[in-house]
Amino acid sequence: MADFRYDPRQRPAQPQAPAADAFTTHTAVVAEGVSLAYVHEGVGGVPLLLIHGYPETKRIWWRNIAALAAAGFEVIVPDLRGMGDSDVPPDDRHDLVTYSRDLHALVHDRLGHDSCVIAAGDVGGVVGTDMVHRYPGFIEGFCIFNTVPPMGVDYSGIAAQYPASVAGAPDPTADYRWMQGAFPDELAAMLPTPEARRQWVAAMYTNRLWGSRNAFGQSDVDFMTEPFAAEAQLRAGWASYQLAYGREMSEIPLMDAVDVRTLVLYGPEDQALGEDFVPKCERAFRNRIGPLVIPGAGHFVQWERADIFNQLLPAVFGDLIAAHRAAGPELPRPASV
Repeated sequence: MADFRYDPRQRPAQPQAPAADAFTTHTAVVAEGVSLAYVHEGVGGVPLLLIHGYPETKRIWWRNIAALAAAGFEVIVPDLRGMGDSDVPPDDRHDLVTYSRDLHALVHDRLGHDSCVIAAGDVGGVVGTDMVHRYPGFIEGFCIFNTVPPMGVDYSGIAAQYPASVAGAPDPTADYRWMQGAFPDELAAMLPTPEARRQWVAAMYTNRLWGSRNAFGQSDVDFMTEPFAAEAQLRAGWASYQLAYGREMSEIPLMDAVDVRTLVLYGPEDQALGEDFVPKCERAFRNRIGPLVIPGAGHFVQWERADIFNQLLPAVFGDLIAAHRAAGPELPRPASV
């Protein structure tokens, strides 16, 4: 595979991140005992659901919200259950389908939308894929980047071409997967203070090489890690890793090939993602634009290259925005609470 990496010092200056309190946080009950916290901007535009992964919260989208709302999207940015400002579920229920159902309840049942566009990376990309199949017709457009491609697709032949991407291949920074997945209690005991927990998460933005070099300054790292200072929120972030080590799932996620129009992006500086991501996406997303390689970006494409991301989404899905505007004002819908 071609080496798309380049000197990150060539990356243009990125949009200034808004202040931590720049957006109002709303809440909505989506399941018994669980309210999701979310940002809701650009009401009246094309619904756009932005789904974070780990080690992220809704804050990873802070550079994108205002620009995408101005472009014509109704931007809906939740914290997944247990993370950020959302409720920790009393029954400790965390799995991909539960996240999918939570988000459908938020967008469809609480905010009253019959369809939406999704943009997502990491765990959010897997959740979005499940939503595409679980709720046919609900997802009008999809954007994924640096995530796990749909696991129900036949990828025969690809592994032989990319042996370093095969499960079990040496990865000097991947001990976090094993520890978070197989030994969460022991790991939690090793991180007994808010400062220790934040430092564990900070490594994902710095020395574990998920993102491109210097993409996150110290103030950015502080902003991203603050929500994980509490043990319950950090453990919630680990839950998706535990699914590979016996954590119970409510249902098996739906992971077949995707026919919904999909913009596929790839941040090549991501050392946590195998190089087989690109050929797998070419096989799994059958109505795709891309994969488009985003220079100077790693795992956190939306933050690292917000200058590109904020223009690509409205460019690719501009027909939906135009059709929405041509249809005229919507009927009143439930307001955020």
